[in-house]
Amino acid sequence: MSLTSAPAISLETPADIAQREALLDLAFGRAARLAKTSERLREGRTPAQGLAFASHGPDGRVAATLRLWHVSAGPGRPALLLGPLAVHPWFRDRGLGAALMNTAICEATRLGHGAILLVGDAPYYARFGFDVGLTEGLWLPGAFDRSRFLGLELTAGALKGARGMVSPTGTPVELPSLGDLVAQGGTGELRRSA
Repeated sequence: MSLTSAPAISLETPADIAQREALLDLAFGRAARLAKTSERLREGRTPAQGLAFASHGPDGRVAATLRLWHVSAGPGRPALLLGPLAVHPWFRDRGLGAALMNTAICEATRLGHGAILLVGDAPYYARFGFDVGLTEGLWLPGAFDRSRFLGLELTAGALKGARGMVSPTGTPVELPSLGDLVAQGGTGELRRSA
């Protein structure tokens, strides 16, 4: 691999999660990213099966990440939510973000999904076919900038007439039971968050 080429893209593995979180904190700031309305649609859910991507630098660390999540685009209308997309500063200007976008769109299409929603920079995402006009009848569960709420139809008409609140539909994250936590050697003390 030359120094100017973009790293290869693969499906995210469990070993990537901690590095992914660190990259997202670097790119967006932890407090800022966790406060976003889009995060309300992701929290407590797992990403869509086969639609969580990572790219690794020459040293094996996560250099970029992108995930898609199951949501409904109004009642009874399945869609995906894209985000966040993050590329480590050392790997920017190599087309890695665009490569991740193209990979995610192609794979979502191949898997039979009809539409993708996102909140992001309209001029950047327009080159992939995202359009603010496709989300005019939709709302998000919190504050958002209407000009940054975009949609992409993977199947013609998938968002036609879509109306209502976007809500999470993905698989909830499995949490350990209290018994499992105790068996793992928990101290039994509750800690207050600062």
